[in-house]
Amino acid sequence: MTYATPAYDRNRLTPGIVHIGLGNFHRAHMAVYLDDLFALGQGHDWAILGAGVRAPDAAMRDALKAQDCLSTVIELDPKGQTARRVGAMIDFLPVEVDNASLIAAMARPEIRIVSLTVTEGGYFINASTGQFDPTLPDITADGANPDRPATAFGAIVAALKARRAAGVQPFTVMSCDNLPGNGHVTKAAVVGLARLSDPSLADWIAANVAFPNGMVDRITPATGPRERAMAAKFGLGDDPVPVTCEPFRQWVLEDNFPAGRPALEQVGVTFTPHVHAFEMMKIRILNGGHATIAYPGGLMDIEYVHEAMAHPLIKGFLEKVEREEIIPYVPPVPDTNIDAYFDLIVERFSNPEVADTERRLCLDGSNRQPKFIVPSIRDALAAGGSVTGLALVSALWCRYCAGETDSGTHIPPNDPNWDALQALARAAKADPKAWLTQRTIYGEVADDARFATAFADALTRLWRDGTAHVLAEYLRGGA
Repeated sequence: MTYATPAYDRNRLTPGIVHIGLGNFHRAHMAVYLDDLFALGQGHDWAILGAGVRAPDAAMRDALKAQDCLSTVIELDPKGQTARRVGAMIDFLPVEVDNASLIAAMARPEIRIVSLTVTEGGYFINASTGQFDPTLPDITADGANPDRPATAFGAIVAALKARRAAGVQPFTVMSCDNLPGNGHVTKAAVVGLARLSDPSLADWIAANVAFPNGMVDRITPATGPRERAMAAKFGLGDDPVPVTCEPFRQWVLEDNFPAGRPALEQVGVTFTPHVHAFEMMKIRILNGGHATIAYPGGLMDIEYVHEAMAHPLIKGFLEKVEREEIIPYVPPVPDTNIDAYFDLIVERFSNPEVADTERRLCLDGSNRQPKFIVPSIRDALAAGGSVTGLALVSALWCRYCAGETDSGTHIPPNDPNWDALQALARAAKADPKAWLTQRTIYGEVADDARFATAFADALTRLWRDGTAHVLAEYLRGGA
């Protein structure tokens, strides 16, 4: 088996982007799009300087620097795997406590975009308000020490301050994380942090720095022994951090780049003022779909997502919930057939080559449920529609958080708030209302009698009858 190498001279690349967060998703998504563009002979002044702000990022830096910043990306198509070495990144900045090298790089005039993949939970959002929280310890520390920031947002603020002082046009800040309105969220974090130390700088950033919204999509499993073995088959066994991913990828962006941007539309990126429509479709149908199949699979001791999709009860559950309680409330999307989009989601989830795990889908429900499931519940209630299936999704999450599967197998902690969730889930076995006291998750939805009753009924039956029985009953129309 052979692999493809960059179809351009990497020695001729110059940096135009600093990217913070060199995890699997970035290397299988944004870096691949740029690699494709460079192969067309275009955009060679838009190469990436990689960066990280956490201690574990140093290990990724060491791994990538040892192979000249090349990333192995293996596409897991059921028709056959393909591998490529992606060369869009030309250096990885030192990972430092005070982020001095990162700040200096972002202050350079040729850097016109700073992009981020720092995970959905990395934006310092208050769970109760859904807004940026300037009182969180990492933020207050950066506010008190703006010249030695520890966070990505503190480093961005310091670099923008330096550019303003030098009379250099500000870079565009582009989030590539899976967040509703990710540009707005990023702007709130950067401006809110700047306001703690320099209100005039905060006002300047708010008026002059672009934060385009974007929607990103590609299923990218974690790297482990299986993925390293795949790399070895292609003759890349010395790569400790290969990336595997599905063949599908999508990127939708607002065209708001005052300092310029690469011509990514030539390699499949959609530029549109309607990012919110694509974003809602993806978050409700794909991410909501992941949550729908995650917890029944976890409770039924199913390891892989494609195995869950092969189970008629779980696949049937996904189909019924999506078509009856999620898709009806997804607004139209330009040039997109939403039913066909869902059919594609089913195909993607069913891809056995990806070998994505149910446990990964179950991770961090306390952060994902209020973004991916509760909004669909809210819309269905407002429209007077059924919430029986969505209430069952929520009850399955609660039952999972009790910490054991239907067979009695122990479920290791799988959420940053696991201890609190487990205590509530166990209390909810006798009193389902205990789970709905989580106002940061459910908000006013918890007060709706239709949802609360459906949730309590579903949870009671899950404990009494087991997941498979409850799913079968729901599909028969008996739930």
